[in-house]
Amino acid sequence: MMRYAFECLLRKRNSKGILRSSSRRCIVQKKNLCSSQRETARTVPRERVECVVIGAGVVGLAVARELALRGRQVLVLDSAPTFGTATSSRNSEVIHAGIYYPPNSLKAILCVRGREMLYKYCSEHNIPHKQIGKLIVATGASEIPKLDDLMNRGIQNGVDGLKKIEASEAKRMEPELQCVKALLSPASGIVDTHSLMLSLVGEAESHRTTFSYNTTVIGAHLEGNRIYLHVSETKHLENWNVRNLLHPELVLIPELVVNSTGLSANALANRFDGLHSGVVPSGYYARGCYFTLSNTRIRPFNHLIYPIPEDGGLGVHVTLDLDGQVRFGPDVEWIEGIDDISSFLNRFDYSVCVNRSKRFYPEIRKYYPNLKDGSLEPGYAGIRPKLSGPRQSPVDFLIQGEDAHGVPGLVNLFGIESPGLTSSLAIAEHIAARHVQEGNPTYLLLKTFLNLLLEIKQVDETRAP
Repeated sequence: MMRYAFECLLRKRNSKGILRSSSRRCIVQKKNLCSSQRETARTVPRERVECVVIGAGVVGLAVARELALRGRQVLVLDSAPTFGTATSSRNSEVIHAGIYYPPNSLKAILCVRGREMLYKYCSEHNIPHKQIGKLIVATGASEIPKLDDLMNRGIQNGVDGLKKIEASEAKRMEPELQCVKALLSPASGIVDTHSLMLSLVGEAESHRTTFSYNTTVIGAHLEGNRIYLHVSETKHLENWNVRNLLHPELVLIPELVVNSTGLSANALANRFDGLHSGVVPSGYYARGCYFTLSNTRIRPFNHLIYPIPEDGGLGVHVTLDLDGQVRFGPDVEWIEGIDDISSFLNRFDYSVCVNRSKRFYPEIRKYYPNLKDGSLEPGYAGIRPKLSGPRQSPVDFLIQGEDAHGVPGLVNLFGIESPGLTSSLAIAEHIAARHVQEGNPTYLLLKTFLNLLLEIKQVDETRAP
């Protein structure tokens, strides 16, 4: 897959006359690499590419599409056999309104903007979705002030249509619901995430994006102000002995690289030799299980039902899929001890233990008292990449560029958990607006000239005795 993808990339690139294939063997001058790394960097093939997006989850796909639409030639790398195999396919599939996040935070700004973009995109591209609305419920008097805080925060964030309602009105809307007050969010909805990702892939490919699956970026190093990505086929990592160094099969030299690897973003950035370790934040993993409702012919709810948020998440809530199936989740289980390669290869435990339902029943019955014993069946589990741990305050998205780490053309995306799906198109727009000078003739001419100078320099180096 990796070899085929790069052959396609070279054909596309040369056919457009954008860049010729660079010199395959170039002496590495980075002195602080260990000897084995330096030797590997000298001997493996190298290719110059324009843009590399690492990670083919929904955010990575949105970024690739946006860059491609702006005329950039994009290469997407993912360690999995296909797109969207991790967090993007293991979530609630909810389109969030933008209520929960601190005003002026990236989560608030990008969620509100992303929601508008996502509804528009789904309508224009026939992606299955539905704006069904959400009720956030207070099940006791002590929770009412928190409900008021959420409403005020949502209004500050620019969420339209929020309305606080009494228990009687909530009961008329949802007869099975028990609460003392509720906050109605008409802008919330659900989306078929797989169809969305499939559409993003198709659009990106139609604009000359190349996808290389089963391809893992295992690290990088800096030479001057350029980043050199170390790439290997995934199969060569599966039996890797942690005591040995990882050796790349290919080195890519991109003008722009977006680290959108989700669960492994922090681990990967820590393997960028030359990147100051202080700029990579600590990462945490929150595992969440979902259970499906069985033994019922009529679904009990028509809206999303959310409790007051809890530590590490939004609480065990009710989500509906587009086929009408009812799911409850996720809960929060903090997990540790994940090594780099396990995160690269998505070797997380996604099993759902049936006994875990014992924790779900009392939480759900706070707002759905008629839930019958034995009606919950194991569904699926997902992992959230977080920048805050147990009993810590939630942390904002971190979209880290040159101003933070000093490396031109490198964008790290850290902690892209919920509302990452809702924000995906807005995140892509945010990155492209800051890193692509679309349609600027002076920029394009300068870029071509600099590429030519770099190629001449590399040819001279290979000819040097």
